[in-house]
Amino acid sequence: MNPIPLSCEFFPPNTPVGSEKLKTVVADLAALEPEFFSVTYGAGGSTRDKTLATVQQIAATGHEAAPHLSCVGSTREGIAEILATYRAQGIRRIVALRGDLPSGTATAGEFRYAAELIAFIRETQGQDWRIEAAAYPEYHPQQRYAAKDLDHFAAKMKAGADAAITQFFFNPDAYFHFVDEARKRGVDQPIVAGIMPIHNYAKVAQFAARDGIEIPRWVTLKMEGYHDDTASVRAFGLEVVARLCERLVAGGAPAIHFYTLNQSALTLDLCRRLGWLKAPSAENR
Repeated sequence: MNPIPLSCEFFPPNTPVGSEKLKTVVADLAALEPEFFSVTYGAGGSTRDKTLATVQQIAATGHEAAPHLSCVGSTREGIAEILATYRAQGIRRIVALRGDLPSGTATAGEFRYAAELIAFIRETQGQDWRIEAAAYPEYHPQQRYAAKDLDHFAAKMKAGADAAITQFFFNPDAYFHFVDEARKRGVDQPIVAGIMPIHNYAKVAQFAARDGIEIPRWVTLKMEGYHDDTASVRAFGLEVVARLCERLVAGGAPAIHFYTLNQSALTLDLCRRLGWLKAPSAENR
């Protein structure tokens, strides 16, 4: 039994094989009874059609799907068109982001910040959308000053976001400090903890370096000491992330959002380790 609500994130598959695999992954992760599944959106809307197709695929299985929607490089008309498409599909939950411009694009479009996108959705669509915003416990990698990043975050929430989902992190103190600082700025919406199970340490470390996320030095040294011992890397990764989740639940995190990288096994094993999912019976192994 989950002690708090869970949700999972996917990226749109690039191939028919990937699409078929994702169906299995969704079915596997449904055992966690997640509140919703979210689907990412490429820079400048580069995966728009694939995001829509993936959301439709998930919704067809009876689960709530929440597409990401980034606004940088977009027009108000273009965003309204996308929202109308999702509305026609019965989608009423969205993850609203600023996003990144595609390489070589010169104009930022009619939206500079996610707060403007959220305000536009509320002004034109009303209150019947559930809007999730992004949060950065260790602050946005493009922002030099923590106070300014917190101000931008507060602006998104005041513009009409219902909740926020954090970038993944490994330092629970960073999360709790961020939440405390947000509360001081009048943010009272839930701030969901984003968790990245360690599927591949080298890849996770690459993501962390890109996004300004600290991996504790002792974790890095131990991981690097395992070299090509994938079983030990996996086991230690599960231990580290399980402890993190335990700290978050004990500290009052309202929910956990798993960055699955379109895989199910490690997230399921993590939840079994935490006692949130029953271990498979012998005849089903």
